[in-house]
Amino acid sequence: MKFLIINGDDFGYGPGVNRGIVELHDRGVLTSAGLMVNTPGTGEAVALAATRPRLSLGLHVNFTNEAQRLVEFDDAEVCRRELRRQFDHFVDLIGRLPTHLDSHQHVHRRPRCLPSFLELAEEHGLPLRDRAPVTFKGGFYAQWEYGVSQPEKVSFDALTSIVSTELGRGIYELAVHPGYHDVRVEYVYHRDREWELATLSDPRVLALLREHRVELISYHELERAVEVLDGGEV
Repeated sequence: MKFLIINGDDFGYGPGVNRGIVELHDRGVLTSAGLMVNTPGTGEAVALAATRPRLSLGLHVNFTNEAQRLVEFDDAEVCRRELRRQFDHFVDLIGRLPTHLDSHQHVHRRPRCLPSFLELAEEHGLPLRDRAPVTFKGGFYAQWEYGVSQPEKVSFDALTSIVSTELGRGIYELAVHPGYHDVRVEYVYHRDREWELATLSDPRVLALLREHRVELISYHELERAVEVLDGGEV
């Protein structure tokens, strides 16, 4: 069996991002999202998620705003305190634990931050990006050089390559960043979000997954997927 979670990062970044994420969820393509709790669109994202119970909602820890540091996360104790603060704020906003943990611009991978993320994930039994049983796939992204956009990296052909060559038996998470261009703000990754949205809105996407026997799941269904794989089903 091949299981795939399609996770929309940056939920709460702003109205354009929120709109792109919920549109893809409503289409049955995007199954999960990572919520930022300290961004202008957080309140709207919380309201949108409340009416979509099938959307698994994780914490997308945010220590940065584009290239700007919001906290000195290379200080291990500062990282731990801010991580816990954002986690507690998520619980206050949503009324439950996140379904998973990840981070904006992958700050959780940094040596001074990773121990705090591992500690929190273990404490609450939460999946953490880059850790088993879920294999992270981050290749669907248009800026492999900072500020240089390559739309072909998020084309339907690029998605087809990932699905057809990189997914074997197991559980995978594909990180995506859909959204609409918002003239009121300026992100480094901006028009790129509309290219992602256009590809993921393509009606061929669900057919592609069926063709390659990929089952879309959310983090709500992670335990079931693990049980299926442990039981030896193919």
